[in-house]
Amino acid sequence: MENNSEFLVTPMSQRVSLEPGQVYEGMIKIICPASATVDFNYKVGVSPYGVVGEDYSADLMSESNWTQIANWIKIEEPTGSIKPNETKEIKFTITVPKDAPGGAQHAALTVSQNDTGSNSNGLTVENVFEMASIIYASVAGETKHDAKILENEVPGFSANTPIVVSAKLDNHGNVYENASITIKAKNMLTGETILPTDENDGVYSEIVMPDTTRNATRSIEGLPMLGLVKIEQTVIYNGESSEVVKDVLICPIWFMFLVFATIGAIIFTIVQIIRKHRKAKRVEE
Repeated sequence: MENNSEFLVTPMSQRVSLEPGQVYEGMIKIICPASATVDFNYKVGVSPYGVVGEDYSADLMSESNWTQIANWIKIEEPTGSIKPNETKEIKFTITVPKDAPGGAQHAALTVSQNDTGSNSNGLTVENVFEMASIIYASVAGETKHDAKILENEVPGFSANTPIVVSAKLDNHGNVYENASITIKAKNMLTGETILPTDENDGVYSEIVMPDTTRNATRSIEGLPMLGLVKIEQTVIYNGESSEVVKDVLICPIWFMFLVFATIGAIIFTIVQIIRKHRKAKRVEE
């Protein structure tokens, strides 16, 4: 039996507002591309969703006060099959307890291949390829906002491109906080505006989950390999605003080596000339 690990899940994430005692009906879609060679046998599950570290590595195992919603979700059709170039709507319900705490709740609807009995030489072959659609739910009730900007960083020097800028955001409340980050970049030697462009306005949104600190990073593309660039990053978060403007020198290591080698060669040449001049002077004397 041939495995098909080609599939897509949409949306990748969704925000929902819930009331205690409410029954919410939602949906995700599983897409089997036209390029697939066989039908896609799927299975859909529910996992708690959290993050680990400031870089927000996904955690689909650990339970917390913020993942209770994983127990409130029921999948209508958790298994099935989709033919190539077909899309399947997967419906789910969220039954919110009447005593549900107010604030943020998050879970993941995980989709993977349902491998039914394929084996090779007596060994079961399992496809563990998995995708997830994240649910960010806000439950009505008592809420607490306690968030601040810890860092807003633009480097002053870079040996290569793209350049990475960052903002460290803290959230000790019980709700999701959203940060708006605006990045502008200009080539100081040519006067060319690098960001924003017609395709990219340089404005980004980042979600920060309760009881976490997030290091939100962005890579600035389209920069010269060598030159001086003015970069401006503005962060607006929980009513607080922070702006950093820096002239960033971009100088690759090979260029620095070339400069040092050239300076060394010039110094060596000058020393040789001085020695030759002194030697000639001694001969004359």
